[in-house]
Amino acid sequence: MESMDDLNSIFGEVISAYPRAQALADGTLIDVTVQAAEAGFKVPVAVTAAVWSEVIAWSDADSARQIHQDERGRLHDLLWVAFNLARHHKASNRMAVQHYRVQRGGGARRKPINLVMVIGPGDDPAPVVTYAAQ
Repeated sequence: MESMDDLNSIFGEVISAYPRAQALADGTLIDVTVQAAEAGFKVPVAVTAAVWSEVIAWSDADSARQIHQDERGRLHDLLWVAFNLARHHKASNRMAVQHYRVQRGGGARRKPINLVMVIGPGDDPAPVVTYAAQ
């Protein structure tokens, strides 16, 4: 394994780093590990704030205006798709998926959104999962 000095001699000094822990603290990433464990994940899972807004966010006003749903159910749907995708695509750590969800303010019809699930190291070598818009 190469040392940081070896890597610095090849690539130069790190200009900027944004650790996963900081992204979680800032709200750029939203930790859904507890709910992901219910779907079968054994590693930490997070979604970007953009994915939360586009795919998961749902209010009582949305239910009154469109169709009754809730954030827990919408999150479960996304995580179930993600878990099955990860189980069947073991050859890659980056998987694209077209996920169907009811858009807020868009009626009751399901519409697709292109997402990507990335499995890789977080702030340390341990694997984590991150779901982002493509």
